[in-house]
Amino acid sequence: MARAKWDVDGTRKFHAGVSHGMVYPKADEGTANGAAWNGLTGVTESPSGAEPTDLWADNMKYARLISGEGYGFTIEAYMYPEEFEPCDGLAAPVKGIRIGQQKRKAFGFSWQTKVGTDEDADKGYIIHVVWNATAQPSEKSHETMNDSPDAETFSWGCDTVPVNVTGYKDVAVMEFDSTVLTAAQMKAVEDLLYGTDSEDAKLPTPDELIAAVKAAV
Repeated sequence: MARAKWDVDGTRKFHAGVSHGMVYPKADEGTANGAAWNGLTGVTESPSGAEPTDLWADNMKYARLISGEGYGFTIEAYMYPEEFEPCDGLAAPVKGIRIGQQKRKAFGFSWQTKVGTDEDADKGYIIHVVWNATAQPSEKSHETMNDSPDAETFSWGCDTVPVNVTGYKDVAVMEFDSTVLTAAQMKAVEDLLYGTDSEDAKLPTPDELIAAVKAAV
């Protein structure tokens, strides 16, 4: 047995940044084509649940029950793609006109974060994929221009409903780590999520993504 070692060169990892946002609006049947999300400035993940409830019997702690887990997240951006508008409760009776307070479409979402180490700040990246999200209404602030101008930002709080994955509990989010998976496996995931020269970007099911990773060499 080897003795544990701390802070070995190349093992001090960190995560940073957010990029390569994609939105996949839900169509009447399945999921519509994905659209690139430019201007993404932040994604905040907010898991919930897994709260313990202690059971007592015979004057002692008898067992502990754990509640189910939920997954929510917040998107922050300078702008959003037109394809996201139905997910934000917007409709366009005529191009250039928007009306709000419409039915909000569910959507899928993906983004990347960087993985760095003490030796290589660009060691790799992680692709995060979310299914069955719904955006909640959020406030928008409009301020006067001044001598320190800044662009307006948008923010959406989102909740999810998990989807099936074979052999595991239902999930709403998955991650694909390029520092562990091979380049071919990451390409297989990206070809599905981002599209290719001959195929549109789509949001596969968790099982389809797992199968693509297993099949890649």
